[in-house]
Amino acid sequence: MNDRAPHLRELGEFLKTRRGKLDPAEVGLTVDPGRPRRVRGLRREEVADLAAISTDYYTRIEQGRLAPSEPVLAALIRVLRLDRAERDYLENLVAPAGHRPPPRRGQQRVRPQIQRLLDQLTDTPALVLGRRLDILAWNSLAAALLIDFAAIPARRRNYVRLVFTEPGVRELYQDWESVARTCVAVLCMDAAANPADPDLAALVGELSVRDSQFRQWWAARYVAHQEFGTKMLRHPEVGELTLDWDTFTYAGDQAQQLVLWSAEPDSASHERLRILASWSAGVSHVR
Repeated sequence: MNDRAPHLRELGEFLKTRRGKLDPAEVGLTVDPGRPRRVRGLRREEVADLAAISTDYYTRIEQGRLAPSEPVLAALIRVLRLDRAERDYLENLVAPAGHRPPPRRGQQRVRPQIQRLLDQLTDTPALVLGRRLDILAWNSLAAALLIDFAAIPARRRNYVRLVFTEPGVRELYQDWESVARTCVAVLCMDAAANPADPDLAALVGELSVRDSQFRQWWAARYVAHQEFGTKMLRHPEVGELTLDWDTFTYAGDQAQQLVLWSAEPDSASHERLRILASWSAGVSHVR
């Protein structure tokens, strides 16, 4: 089999999970209540019919034996009602080998000027995430808010790993499951864009063994972009916090994202974050 086969197999599995989640009635199909369906969601032949292709052609795509043409890919995106993240994931999987970015290797580094910027944001929790959501840099308030990153070996500083394996981080998030599922979905997007990343494969393998929920959600192939949102925290020292977070991609390295957390002005969360900032001021976090 050629070197695209792994991507085609993943493409087929992704399509299978998505058709399994669609209610036939959603796409205008008539269901006979007296004849129970033997599969969840849509059948292969129903997807093929809606996409105006032969069942054999669609079957070969789902079996990982064939890459869909651009018009067929567009039709499948429409039929399966894929959102933007799912569409991007699918397009990454079928991108010709020559159009894929080269595998990224080597240690990820943050420029000293970026660390200086983080340290100057004394009232805003800030950190830089890299490939696989590795934690590359942070300021004192981010460490006070989330976890003392400096106490964690550099090779273990990964946001997804912390969410699933650190009890303190798990307890911090009031809606831990939503946070954890989003982590898996973002990691899944990274896997499609960087299928040959051995560190990513090792991380997925480790978490799949350690956590049954990670294993289940990874198999479900949910995907998502990480751009902005709101998180509710239960901090052990200052209590409940509702914080908005936004991400900004670094032009010098598209794999690095600056994440900033903020609270609504004059809110209880803003006051508690200010208190936490006063406690963490001047605290040195050796990296």
